[in-house]
Amino acid sequence: MEIWRLPISASQRGKLISAGYTSLSSLSSISSSDLARELNVSESEAMNILKVASHSRGSETSNASCSIVEVLDTFQWWAGAQSAWDMLHDEESLMHITTSSADLDNILGGGIHCKEVTEIGGVPGIGKTQLGIQIAVNVQIPNDFGGLGGKAIYIDTEGSFMVERAFQIAEACIEDMSEYNRFLRKDFQECKIKMQPQDILENIFYFRICSYTEQIALINYLDKFLSEHKDVKVIVVDSVTFHFRQDFDDMALRTRVLSGMALKLMNLAKRFSLAVVLLNQVTTKHTEASFQLALALV
Repeated sequence: MEIWRLPISASQRGKLISAGYTSLSSLSSISSSDLARELNVSESEAMNILKVASHSRGSETSNASCSIVEVLDTFQWWAGAQSAWDMLHDEESLMHITTSSADLDNILGGGIHCKEVTEIGGVPGIGKTQLGIQIAVNVQIPNDFGGLGGKAIYIDTEGSFMVERAFQIAEACIEDMSEYNRFLRKDFQECKIKMQPQDILENIFYFRICSYTEQIALINYLDKFLSEHKDVKVIVVDSVTFHFRQDFDDMALRTRVLSGMALKLMNLAKRFSLAVVLLNQVTTKHTEASFQLALALV
């Protein structure tokens, strides 16, 4: 069970999520005094939260045990197995999202892969945001032109998303498709491209995030959002570590929260057969008497 389902106040749920507790299992080994200190609440309030969590966990375990017994009676262990050959076939049949750069597509093995999380880092000003916008536009290329014909979610943590630039990229994408269409059908009657730049912009769901708390809450909300918008084929996070670099002092807690977020995004990619693109900043690390660029918070 996830924290947001606990029968406690919204304020208490918000404090738990902000502190990095997203599931009941994450509360199983913490004391009431430690929880009180992390949430900045009284110890009695922390004890009550742990009591509710323990009761909910017990009910969940009981229900799960009953379900397991039922499954063991009917399930054949090999029924869910998949051969490596089948896995290779599935991977080869998956569509990719082009980055509009042949060199970068080759490096990525054909483009941005669905059912996977791709992290792209770079120094400031190198064009990470433009690449993110390009991917959000390119995912909408129709199937007839080798695209996915899907929609995009763009999560902006830095306020760097430029809607004017998105419009320009959408115009260029439509022009490229028109040229491609004329080339393929030069001996036949040309088919008109019906997409307009405003149609592309309408298919980009934009979320502006101003704190790590909002970022955690949004990632948890995406499961419900994607269930209602099954045509979304890419999630772009620009950038994934920005607020965690600014507002976090507890390194162990930060690592735990980021790991949970990454796992959540990987599960979403697999479950909804979509691509997740994490844009990240870089930092300078000192290793073996030299300085090297590395992805932030890695």
